[in-house]
Amino acid sequence: MKTIALLAGARPNYMKVFPIRRELSRRSDRFRSVLIHTGQHYDPLMNDVFFQDFEMAPPEMYLGVGSGSHGAQTGRVMIALEEALQKDRPDVLLVVGDINSTVAGALVGTKLGIPVVHMEAGLRSGDRTMPEEINRLATDAISDLLLTPSPDADENLRREGVPESRIRCVGNIMIDSLVSILPKTKTSDVLSRLGLEAESYALVTLHRPSNVDDPARLSLILGQLTELAKNRRVVIPLHPRTRKLIDASPKLGNALSALQCIEPLGYIDFLRLQTRAAVVVTDSGGIQEETTYLGIPCLTARPNTERPITVEQGTNRLVNPEETNLKDEVEAAMARWAGKSAPQIPLWDGRTAERVVQAVAEI
Repeated sequence: MKTIALLAGARPNYMKVFPIRRELSRRSDRFRSVLIHTGQHYDPLMNDVFFQDFEMAPPEMYLGVGSGSHGAQTGRVMIALEEALQKDRPDVLLVVGDINSTVAGALVGTKLGIPVVHMEAGLRSGDRTMPEEINRLATDAISDLLLTPSPDADENLRREGVPESRIRCVGNIMIDSLVSILPKTKTSDVLSRLGLEAESYALVTLHRPSNVDDPARLSLILGQLTELAKNRRVVIPLHPRTRKLIDASPKLGNALSALQCIEPLGYIDFLRLQTRAAVVVTDSGGIQEETTYLGIPCLTARPNTERPITVEQGTNRLVNPEETNLKDEVEAAMARWAGKSAPQIPLWDGRTAERVVQAVAEI
């Protein structure tokens, strides 16, 4: 029996690990899965509730690295993970996404001679000021097998000189989680709890450093959302990172008065809010994909995206609040997608985990 270690550390990772862990459990005669949680996200609202929603068994290992600067956090993950893998050495280490835990895991696994598989490889924004872009580049450069979500990711890796033998297009793992949880959203009463009517509100999520670490830019975005709130309700689950900056600035706090600010939600409640929203404004990569699958107009407050397929074939549009007005963009996006059905993208079929486990089995 082969041991597959799955490394996760933050909220977006859980949605990528869950379907793979479930698929491995279906093949328990061949595989033993070990979930390693680095603790990069440790707030219960960003962490524990996701395990409950997915009905996922708790991690076998918890490293508890906590927050810190990029270098400090990456270093702590490496130190703790190296010790853990030396005690219980897996046959394969699978890392997901593009957070600090991802690149730390790839470095440790490679140095220990453990085959490393990167799930969601090949995504590129072309913006090296994004910490996530550096993590993607470094992880893909040293991983043994690169599992990509779409053909554009394959092309990115080929341009970087990656041999074809290391590339495997398996599809979008986020859609597996979405498809499996979607029926459960009908049990959520989040709309009534928040006093919302379906398709009457804008849902907003912000957490990227480029948007929330600069008080001037965050103030600009919040000001435009306030203008939008004159026409429709604006609901914004506040990421702890965003909340921390707002709490430190009374001026930013005042800008929230017209918005409906709520605590972070579990996946079932959040997905219910998302499926019933008139429009979504975000800077999240995963939400760009989810809204495309669901056919919901999405505005991404970023100058670039590592998921161009959501712009080329999906409902997503990039907007820069410094050059345009979110209120106008929201109305244009809703008009553009009125009456259209959700796009059908190859391998966004809810069966990516099956292809992942098959690819892992072959190495």
